[in-house]
Amino acid sequence: MNTKNRRNVFISYGHDEEAIATVAKFVQNLGLKVTVLDEQPKKGQTIIDKFEEHADEADFAIVLLTPDDVGSSKATGKRKPRARQDIIFELGYLRGGLGGERVCALYKEGVELPSSIRDVAYVPMDSANDWKLRLRQGMRKAGLLVDMNWDS
Repeated sequence: MNTKNRRNVFISYGHDEEAIATVAKFVQNLGLKVTVLDEQPKKGQTIIDKFEEHADEADFAIVLLTPDDVGSSKATGKRKPRARQDIIFELGYLRGGLGGERVCALYKEGVELPSSIRDVAYVPMDSANDWKLRLRQGMRKAGLLVDMNWDS
């Protein structure tokens, strides 16, 4: 694919409505096309079929790891905030389809990160908004045309 045409960004997310809205608006303001699954027509598809269709059209993916669930290891029993399990599945699917260099996992502080999906960028959604620069850098490196001087 010609990198000049790379502009489709798929966002995978859990239940944090504020995080979804913030990231989607930021990416749209960069002039990129954002796909948020809930906003796409269902067309009689199952959720996994709808996910696969839109994920497979993406040039870049952002996976939001937000503390929507809690879980623990059997060994320790210590409960930790986790992203929803379907989001972890989607992270693996997107990494497999796009490659690690075209997937960014934005995470809220304290969320348990997957231990075996290592070659994607894990970027904390910090209050100083440094994540915006790191996300732009990752998208630029993946061939998307983004203005590195623009800040929102």
